[in-house]
Amino acid sequence: MNNSIEIYNLKKSFNTVKALDNLMLTVEQGGFYGLIGPDGAGKTTLMRIITALLLPDSGSIMVGGLNPVKDYKELRLKLGYMPGRFSLYQDLTVEENLSFFAKVFDTSIEENYHLIAPVYSQIEPFKNRRAGKLSGGMKQKLALSCALIHKPEILILDEPTTGVDAVSRRDFWEMLSQIRENGITILVSTPYMEEAVLCDKISLMFDGKIINSGTPTEITSKFKEKIFILKTLHLREILKIARQMPELKSVNSFGQNLHLVVRDNLVEITEIESFIKKSCDYDFKIEPYQAGIEDCFIDYLESVENV
Repeated sequence: MNNSIEIYNLKKSFNTVKALDNLMLTVEQGGFYGLIGPDGAGKTTLMRIITALLLPDSGSIMVGGLNPVKDYKELRLKLGYMPGRFSLYQDLTVEENLSFFAKVFDTSIEENYHLIAPVYSQIEPFKNRRAGKLSGGMKQKLALSCALIHKPEILILDEPTTGVDAVSRRDFWEMLSQIRENGITILVSTPYMEEAVLCDKISLMFDGKIINSGTPTEITSKFKEKIFILKTLHLREILKIARQMPELKSVNSFGQNLHLVVRDNLVEITEIESFIKKSCDYDFKIEPYQAGIEDCFIDYLESVENV
């Protein structure tokens, strides 16, 4: 299968800060690819280089068969780009914004309505409302519609679900699944680890580097330590106690629960229960657990800290 994006040894620095450090990435044509990492990992810098908005210091990059540095004019016809911040015209209406972007690319809303329909149909009843008066979720849908209106080959989305509610985030990912059925390659970045499982393949980014790549299943299957989930109403108290147990490699809070990673797989649930009960009489429940993407990411960070 051909690749829509090929990046080798890419470097970018801002003064003394290495934003991208010898980064390598390939995205297959028609794929649904996720870049997962916290703020400051280098995701936005990478997106801006891919979309020819920023020049790399060194390295090789091809997007849609074109070099973003030399062929940026031709490349922008192939790309749909949705930046992290809402950047449409606040004083124009929904329909006026969409019509403007359609005209920029010498097309019309009618010509490509079938492509944007899964998204635009949800905000079309508000087409006469100014963009600045839209909710966060509606702004998100408008920005995606504008990125799609010219029928791009590759869709680049920089943290599109940041700052919107959980329902809008779920709806957005469902829309992306419908869009990829048109053969469009999708590259999306997000700081939300739970969104990783919705992509075909992902790369975990940290400190300007790709630290792991593969399908979500491939990445989580590399997590070899035994892991348990602890449920309790006394999270903070039990967290302090559990972290004192030498046989536990790490203890971290995940929402309303704790994830306990066992050192060298040498301890069982009953032993952990006994250790905690020696120091408190709080109610809690411990169960086996399958490691997720965030567990893998935290495990990497802790391994780096211990080097």
